[in-house]
Amino acid sequence: MPLPKAELHVHIEGTLEPELAFALASRNGVRLPYAGTEELRRAYDFSDLQSFLDLYYGLTNALHTVDDFAELAEAYLARAAEQGVRHAEIFFDPQAHTARGVSLGTVVEGLARALDHSEERHGISTRLIMCFLRDLPAASALATLEDAKPYLHRISAVGLDSAEAGHPPSDFREVYAAAEALGLRKVAHAGEEGPPAYIREALDVLGVERIDHGLRAMEDPELVARLVRDRVPLTVCPLSNVRLRAVDTLADHPLPAMMEAGLLVTVNSDDPAYFGGYVGDTFDAVRDTLGLGPERLRELARNSFEASFLDDDEERRARYLAEVEAYAFD
Repeated sequence: MPLPKAELHVHIEGTLEPELAFALASRNGVRLPYAGTEELRRAYDFSDLQSFLDLYYGLTNALHTVDDFAELAEAYLARAAEQGVRHAEIFFDPQAHTARGVSLGTVVEGLARALDHSEERHGISTRLIMCFLRDLPAASALATLEDAKPYLHRISAVGLDSAEAGHPPSDFREVYAAAEALGLRKVAHAGEEGPPAYIREALDVLGVERIDHGLRAMEDPELVARLVRDRVPLTVCPLSNVRLRAVDTLADHPLPAMMEAGLLVTVNSDDPAYFGGYVGDTFDAVRDTLGLGPERLRELARNSFEASFLDDDEERRARYLAEVEAYAFD
């Protein structure tokens, strides 16, 4: 039985395995530019974030219907359950779909169909986080937020993702203020490609509660001290960081130093179909490569629940934390 954990940084589009991509493409009459699943897997050799995103958004063309999004989410939840996930806060990118003529309602309704049964089928509680694509204009994000209003009972938070370089968080000040006025929680990708200043902007301008990635905070000791003092969670994705060249090898990853500094770090999969592992695989990889012992792994699991948006269900959070504390490592 795997260590119980929450996953707070996973893009549902990034869980699209090649086999499912081809099945959905066939069902929807979409031709993918690959001869088969093996050729597609070989394409997963990225030089940087942008080259990954080009492939990633290309494969979303296979997703068209409510059934497609439900099947995608169901496949992720089944894998996550096998890897010890008890709570998942799942990102989705509506603009990647509405730009193709797929309505936001289709996306949300499809994901919700799977999420509504996640607890009974997989023992996983869920939240849904709607992300804005930062390489599109802020006006597009505002329009997306407006379109999402009929579905806000399904959405817990907003996020900010896609290509970070040259797209500072401050560009989305108005969008985040509008999201806050609607009662939505706020997170943002920052400090993956972008500088530590982007982390500060996400905190000070957007008012986010969690930083997704946040690796480059380690370049700024004053920022690290602030993040430690304010207990700002960082949703770190070690396998993603290696595949996208944010760090050279997993052995070079700053995760141990981040934990030693007292940061509230969580470990997540990001886009597991593309980066070689789901969250349980990621825990195994940091254990084996970075030498994290059982109590460090328990700390990461504990952090994941403490950093989650379970404020509205503290009884559930306490139950999950008790599972972490009771867990017996082999």
